[in-house]
Amino acid sequence: MTRIQGARERARDEITAAIKDEARRQLAAEGAARLSLRAVARSLGMVSSALYRYFPGRDDLLTALITDSYDALGDATEAALEASAAQADSHIARWQAVCRAHRSWALAHPHEYALIYGSPVPGYAAPASTTVSATRAARALLTVAAEAYAAGALRVPGTDGAARGGPDPEAKGAPSAPEPVLEDARELAERLGIGLPAPVVAELVAVWAQLAGLVSFEVFGQFERVVAAREKFFDHAAVTLARNVGLT
Repeated sequence: MTRIQGARERARDEITAAIKDEARRQLAAEGAARLSLRAVARSLGMVSSALYRYFPGRDDLLTALITDSYDALGDATEAALEASAAQADSHIARWQAVCRAHRSWALAHPHEYALIYGSPVPGYAAPASTTVSATRAARALLTVAAEAYAAGALRVPGTDGAARGGPDPEAKGAPSAPEPVLEDARELAERLGIGLPAPVVAELVAVWAQLAGLVSFEVFGQFERVVAAREKFFDHAAVTLARNVGLT
């Protein structure tokens, strides 16, 4: 019985993978808004009712594709983070390595990147189950910032001293961000278990949005006839983002 169940599970996994592969091909050709379970089933030679046993609706298939994309980007950035621990000679170099991995994955998988960072799909709302996967790439950068903070190599934005041994980052007048922004940052840090001062977390959120914007501009062709030396440009921008966060 165990052997039979194992064969069935393998067959189901193979069919699920084939469905998602065909859905990705349709994303590239038609875009996420036009993804159709019936079209996927037709391309695979399946009847629609059979495909529904794997994905009950379009939104279920989209969620699987989105989760896979977030996880693949997370795998790339986490691998870069791990490799940089032995290869990089500074926290900024580690930060840069993670950013490069983010860019490289996006350029190699533009349609999947568009699915997670492009225009929202009309009528679709990602469920909470995607949250853990969605935060993985950002957490790689958070790890670099947290390690730098612990090592005294991160200057808290809005203060004159380093994070360790310098002025209190919560002291009156020290933070550069408005108090409502810092309150949001404190709540986010608590929710994600981030051991960083609120001014740093606020800057990290802004920098994350800027990184996604930089990558999206390149992926979606906005740098045509504007930036030719794109790799050098990106490396420079990544270092600027690191310094905005406070890495020294």
